[in-house]
Amino acid sequence: MHLFIMRHGDASLVASNDVQRPLTEQGKVEVSLMGKWLKGLGVNIEHLLVSPYLRAQQTSSELLSQLNCQPKVKTIDIITPSGNAARVHDYIDGFIEVSHCQQLLVVTHMPLVSYLVAQLTVDQKSPIFQTAAIAEIDYDTTKMKGELVRLISPLDLC
Repeated sequence: MHLFIMRHGDASLVASNDVQRPLTEQGKVEVSLMGKWLKGLGVNIEHLLVSPYLRAQQTSSELLSQLNCQPKVKTIDIITPSGNAARVHDYIDGFIEVSHCQQLLVVTHMPLVSYLVAQLTVDQKSPIFQTAAIAEIDYDTTKMKGELVRLISPLDLC
């Protein structure tokens, strides 16, 4: 199966609290670029798991506006910046088993995205994600581990 892990787009530093930080105009452009890239790959995201934080919610909405698919979107409280990667890995494995999906996208934050890729992959390396970057993992559901296929950021597409 294909598992995509995405960091939200560039977010404002000005907000009443971290949960409410919105995407900047640059962040919206970054996410739009990544959506067009995914569309060009011909992906058919079936499910999208998203953090409850505003910038992640806005990222998922902007991304979906670029794609030809209509995945089921579910907000998950454990995929916040301080989320536990092992716990999220367990959640993803259970979610895949129940949903039987073949393409899943997770929209969340640093540092969780880096730790999560390490948890989900055989080589267990924690890559650094630029804003709106997407890691594609070829995930083996029987081994509950996968291979990092690529990590693409908006800058890579310019």
